[in-house]
Amino acid sequence: MANELDFEKIEQSAARRQKIVKVITYVLLTVWAVVVLFPFYWMILTSVKSYSSYNAEYVPLLYTLAPTIQNYMDAFTTVPLADYFLNTVIFTLATTALMLVVTIPAAFAFARLNFRGKDLVFTLFLSLMMIPSELVIITNFVTITNLDLRNSFLGLILPSVTSVFYIYLLKENFAQIPDELYYAAKVDGTSDFKYLMKVMIPMCRPTIVTITILKIIECWNSYVWPRLITDDEAYYLVSNGIQTIRESGFGRENIPAMMAAVVVISMPLIVLFLIFHKKIMAGVARGGTKG
Repeated sequence: MANELDFEKIEQSAARRQKIVKVITYVLLTVWAVVVLFPFYWMILTSVKSYSSYNAEYVPLLYTLAPTIQNYMDAFTTVPLADYFLNTVIFTLATTALMLVVTIPAAFAFARLNFRGKDLVFTLFLSLMMIPSELVIITNFVTITNLDLRNSFLGLILPSVTSVFYIYLLKENFAQIPDELYYAAKVDGTSDFKYLMKVMIPMCRPTIVTITILKIIECWNSYVWPRLITDDEAYYLVSNGIQTIRESGFGRENIPAMMAAVVVISMPLIVLFLIFHKKIMAGVARGGTKG
């Protein structure tokens, strides 16, 4: 009887400790969420404040009683935000499509085909990840300039159509598909291209979706290369376009309209991530798991 009472006390004590740990965890997570999300809240809040009310606040308020969408109208009518947005969509879609055309066959070759020196080539290929991006940018800038492709979509797109990391991630995913499927397909007379399209791509769709979304985010946030290779406003992306707006009188004086422009630029990526965040996590985990 005494042993049973002692066991119950131990269970109750363990349950109390578990509850305390859970409460502390949720409190810390809540505080962290507030810290992370507050800048986004402040950005959206400022974007719906009128210019006069924003300037009249000696102490910034955490709310507004008279929200307005005039700032969003000003962001599109006063500066060419729509043109920057369209350029970014073209750049993102074209770069992502070409990246898939390059990455998928490269990953297939490393994962399934047998050729002399494959392991050495793949090791050297992975070593490219050790090269600082700044050095690659310098080389790409010289190459694009020599080809007279500055201030063009082709000059913006070409240096971004491949990724060592995405090829590695997809190669590891392709390698998980049993070899027996490949040999059986070859016995049936299936070509490598048909096997890739009909078997490997459908089976590895989560990882392909993941690298597609990650590439879209990467292209949309691209800043250094577009700002370096373009000085013609007709080819500005949202990243360097918003920097131009900030440096102009419009961006320095009308902060609410500037925030509205930032909200417009940020929302597509936020919505994309919220919709596909589970697929991104699942694809990365699947691509990094062997066996």
